[in-house]
Amino acid sequence: MIESHAYTFVTVGTADGITTIELANPDRRNALSLATMHELLAIFEDLRDDRETKVVVLRALGSVFSAGHDLREMRCAGDEADVAKFREIFDVCVRVMSTMQAIAQPIIAEVAGIATAAGCQLVATCDLAVASTQARFATPGVKIGLFCTTPMVALTRSIGRKRAMEMLLTGDFIDAETAERWGLVNRVVAPDALANETLALARKIAASSAFTIGLGKAAFYAQIDLDQPKAYAYAKEVMTLNAMEADSREGIAAFLERRAPEWKS
Repeated sequence: MIESHAYTFVTVGTADGITTIELANPDRRNALSLATMHELLAIFEDLRDDRETKVVVLRALGSVFSAGHDLREMRCAGDEADVAKFREIFDVCVRVMSTMQAIAQPIIAEVAGIATAAGCQLVATCDLAVASTQARFATPGVKIGLFCTTPMVALTRSIGRKRAMEMLLTGDFIDAETAERWGLVNRVVAPDALANETLALARKIAASSAFTIGLGKAAFYAQIDLDQPKAYAYAKEVMTLNAMEADSREGIAAFLERRAPEWKS
């Protein structure tokens, strides 16, 4: 269960097995300040042991999903103290992104507006993404002399080398339709349909066995960078273990008996 905290830059709530996390600092374009990232990290770490949440929706207040790192924290004099500061910022960012993929629950980004730099990284890191036709995406660090190197990791794994390099080298925006075609988002809908479309997707996933979904998510990320023989060797072992679990036995029995399954998780 999500711990009850008074967050400053993020709001969080759970209903019907779906936890909604909302970036709530629109006046600062929902920047991923160090404080904001620490709040996100605390929420995602709480979700590791949360048995009530089956799916997570990540969205934002305002017209900007997230503009990325807070540039007020990025100004420096070029001394050793700044090296330590930057390492802390990027370390916490990496921990947030890694924890998002490590938790069992699938995370769906609901993107109503602009997502740039680490904000684009946040979308790319989510397991799924639904975007409004008004959404746009960019990794514009090159335009201020700071290459989007950490966003590059998630972006490259989401849309591939050539497309990622185009975004990284030019810093130009892509629209929602291009993001869908390139694989950064799953679907694009009208702005007034965005919330309902995201919720419908979340509910569809939440209807399945939480154990099976969590196992599948972990297996997906474990095999994705393996060569094919190693991926199959790993996958067959996971599937064997999965087949022995109670929810798998129940699901197969329910299918054969033409009834709805009663999941244990």
